[in-house]
Amino acid sequence: MIQRRTVGIVGTGNVGTAAAYALFNQGLASEILLHDVDERRAEGEAMDLMHGQLLVGRVTCRAVGYEAMSDAQVIVLAAGSSQKSPDESRLDLLERNARIFQEIISALDEQAPDAILVVATNPVDVLTDLSQEMSERPNERIIGTGTLLDTARFRALLGQHYGVDPRSVHAYILGEHGDTEVPIWSNATIGGQPIRGRDVLGEPWNSDTMQSLFEQARDAAYEIIDRKGYTDSAIGVVIARIVRAILEDQRNVLPVSVRQEGAYGIEGVCLSTPCVVGIEGVERHVTPDLSTDEEEALRASADALRESRAGLDLPL
Repeated sequence: MIQRRTVGIVGTGNVGTAAAYALFNQGLASEILLHDVDERRAEGEAMDLMHGQLLVGRVTCRAVGYEAMSDAQVIVLAAGSSQKSPDESRLDLLERNARIFQEIISALDEQAPDAILVVATNPVDVLTDLSQEMSERPNERIIGTGTLLDTARFRALLGQHYGVDPRSVHAYILGEHGDTEVPIWSNATIGGQPIRGRDVLGEPWNSDTMQSLFEQARDAAYEIIDRKGYTDSAIGVVIARIVRAILEDQRNVLPVSVRQEGAYGIEGVCLSTPCVVGIEGVERHVTPDLSTDEEEALRASADALRESRAGLDLPL
């Protein structure tokens, strides 16, 4: 018997809906289950998606309660409050979204204990950390989208700068998905050729230009929010990419937010490092050699996240 691929999405705001659309359009799931406190909103999104089946193939979309997610292999957590203005830090979202997550994790542990959870709500690193503390499922089965979006933005900008397909650019942003994230220039390459300090494809290395490209990637959410009020399209595609890696057991190396276990002198906090992602969730950690400055910046990012977590007044 062919196994059904069922993906649940909790939260049908901009991000949850973008994720549902990306999953639907790419044909990654045979069934997409939508849950929202606004039941009619979830019903409307499910109906809207269903009407596109002629063009993408048969995919069942339903608005459901938590109890209907018991068969889901993957559940995306996209519920919560979004950034209210470009001036609001992701970490400012923590208090209100942490309380929302308490209810969600409790319900999913009861109704869908075997599903892998993909956390997309900001601040994603701390909420991934909290979800792991709240949940009874193994840590490797709770994955934050982390800096996969930042890395995608970074590679897109580098590809544009060098005039190549971003898929030919290999460069990571690691650490917090936010203000303290770290560009990993020491391992950045195009076609196997290191970028840092080199003339690549006729473009000489310029530190100021490269720093500007990184800052554009880091600050992209603030710029987009300033223009359209929210971000959704790219994160929806990022979520679909992680879900594909899990459902198809692709064992891709992706920069996702996971609990650190001592690499680079960091442990006991969730942030993004390269990980092998497959059908069991995070199956292995990858620890590329970093420069001394990059390791220090990564530890500083971890410290900032610990400080945010420590300041949260939320009984678990």
